[in-house]
Amino acid sequence: MSEMQTIQWFPGHMTKTKRQIQANLKLVDAVAEIIDARIPVSSRNPDLDKLIQNKPRVILLNKCDMANRTATKMWIDYYAGQGITAIAVDCKSGRGLNQFPNAVSTVMREKIERLKSKGMKNPMVRVMIVGIPNVGKSSFINRISGQNRAKVEDRPGVTRGNQWFTISKNLEMLDTPGVLWPKFDDRIVGEHLAFTGAVKDQILDVELLAVRLLDFLRRLKPAEFVTRFKLEETDLDETGSYELLRIIGKKRGMLISGGEIDTERAAAMLLDEFRAAKLGKITVEMPNGVQR
Repeated sequence: MSEMQTIQWFPGHMTKTKRQIQANLKLVDAVAEIIDARIPVSSRNPDLDKLIQNKPRVILLNKCDMANRTATKMWIDYYAGQGITAIAVDCKSGRGLNQFPNAVSTVMREKIERLKSKGMKNPMVRVMIVGIPNVGKSSFINRISGQNRAKVEDRPGVTRGNQWFTISKNLEMLDTPGVLWPKFDDRIVGEHLAFTGAVKDQILDVELLAVRLLDFLRRLKPAEFVTRFKLEETDLDETGSYELLRIIGKKRGMLISGGEIDTERAAAMLLDEFRAAKLGKITVEMPNGVQR
């Protein structure tokens, strides 16, 4: 198998996006950052911290229905320790979104109380929504606004132009086309994004990606994964990850002429089932040792 390709990011696009975010920050009171609950480190751009600075922030751990519940709680506690309010949500089902207005009120409490003391009954709070491609930004806006005005597709960067959404009499949201990819200096960041489907499989070696995923699954040993493929303890502890991919392919009857195992097909199947949470509710990244 070939080495995993380096996933490219584009400095020109990043610079333009930073300018957009900086300009839009002047229009809002707070920022809502959407990340993937399964990969909270890799699914956010560290440059946002510098851009947002002291602006009040809410983090939405999206796709929580596909992540390990205990791990998600650990992440919420981790962010609380950083002085950041985080909530677990699933934008497709709508789970947890009812917490969003209260979370915004919490981070904006001081300003709201200050405005009320000046005689303003229901101060308007404006929130900018940010998130890297394919993290669920448009799905969130569609759900929370009750309108299907933000276009949703399974490819990066489909939202065009600044759009304001009125959520309630005192809450408005700004959606922007400015989405930041992480810098892929760390190969692991690219791999984890690829595990979840945020990066197109066409630009990667799918077999190698599946082997990387199996490296992780062999250590974690989620019960659903073991049961689904009827794996033995020796398969996990004494077999290399590429050979384990062959075992999985054979168990699924993925054979080609001459009895060879179609490892490319097996790899695609493994990734699809991981992304659909059929191998268990799995969180790839834990808060211990967070550096980005």
